[in-house]
Amino acid sequence: MKNDLDALMTANNLDAVLITGAAQHNPAMVYMTGGAHLTSADVIKLRNAEPVLYCYPMERDEAARTGLSTRNLADYKFNDLLKEAGGDIAKATANRYRLILNDLGFQEGRIGLYGMVEAGTGLAVFSALQQMLPGVTIVGEAGSSILLQAMMTKERAEVDRIRKMGKITTEVVGRVAAYLSSHPVHDNILVQEDGKPLTIGNVKSRINLWLAELGADNPEGTIFAIGRDAGVPHSSGTPTDHLRLGETIVFDIFPCEMGGGYYYDFTRTWCLGYASEAVLALYEDVLSVYQTIMSELKAGMPFNHYQKRTCDLFEAKGHPTIQNNPVTQEGYVHSLGHGIGLHVHELPRSGQAAPDSESLIPGVVMTIEPGLYYPDRGMGVRLEDSVWVRPDGEFEVLAPYPLDLILPVNQKSS
Repeated sequence: MKNDLDALMTANNLDAVLITGAAQHNPAMVYMTGGAHLTSADVIKLRNAEPVLYCYPMERDEAARTGLSTRNLADYKFNDLLKEAGGDIAKATANRYRLILNDLGFQEGRIGLYGMVEAGTGLAVFSALQQMLPGVTIVGEAGSSILLQAMMTKERAEVDRIRKMGKITTEVVGRVAAYLSSHPVHDNILVQEDGKPLTIGNVKSRINLWLAELGADNPEGTIFAIGRDAGVPHSSGTPTDHLRLGETIVFDIFPCEMGGGYYYDFTRTWCLGYASEAVLALYEDVLSVYQTIMSELKAGMPFNHYQKRTCDLFEAKGHPTIQNNPVTQEGYVHSLGHGIGLHVHELPRSGQAAPDSESLIPGVVMTIEPGLYYPDRGMGVRLEDSVWVRPDGEFEVLAPYPLDLILPVNQKSS
């Protein structure tokens, strides 16, 4: 949580943090500002001090809604700085940062950089700033940055935003199910009113429309994959594929708040009309493991414990896993889940290499998503829900939805 930042800064030997960029689709800035509509801004937080937001006056009302202390970037007279720098934008921007840090009384120490800017721009600006402030060390963190560590546990208001996205997500999933079931069947495929086959591309267009209608963004796209594509975990699906009866459809949808914000992550596997015995058996294996893991979750346990448990369960059912064959491309080929929030994938991680410190403590929101994949057999199954570890240590699926495999279809031939 944000109130952990000072302790994390101390543990990582950081005296200040600087978050830069627009607030749209910029998780670090959204985290610090709550998602205010800011097209160009900086947030600077000194250790054991409140963060300060710097923006231009045309966005002062948006800045005020953040509740942060705000400063006017126009006070630093960028045009004058640009003249002094001989037209060098990077040097002028660096000089403005120098003046801002001086005003905050920060002239030496370690400052971490976060947020989103063009890589070349960031390199030019912060290299120039480093030269201007020899007593300051500019730090870039790779991997589990202090912001990602803070984001691992959510405040109730953050959970409520994720839950709201979950309700939108499952509303769209329900609409998709009804849309598919409403189509007639011809030659074992769904067809449209004009007799043309219904395609993956048609369905994805509807998904995007319905998400937008309900106030959600879909920046990462959607997985809606059938048959062999369903057997490759991150195949997004082939737009021209027809919706054929009896084949597995992996529907993995992970939208976020409009303009960038909190995500939800959800997967169901469907068969239209009927499922073969082989598909039913595969689905039952995944469902059984999903239910077992959900029943065994305990607050405080390392997330990686459940990855090993999932591998053991699938291996006992005769499936290869990445535990007994790290390079397998069939069977259970990925980790059990991940944290979710302002990124689709956050801490904690569940992979076997994840540290025990990434545990299921109260405040964590994570996914549980076991799956089995057999592309050469033309099938794949995954089930996924986003789960909150409540303050009382109980686990709650934030947007429950049925776990049915078979979707009924209009069996009247067209």
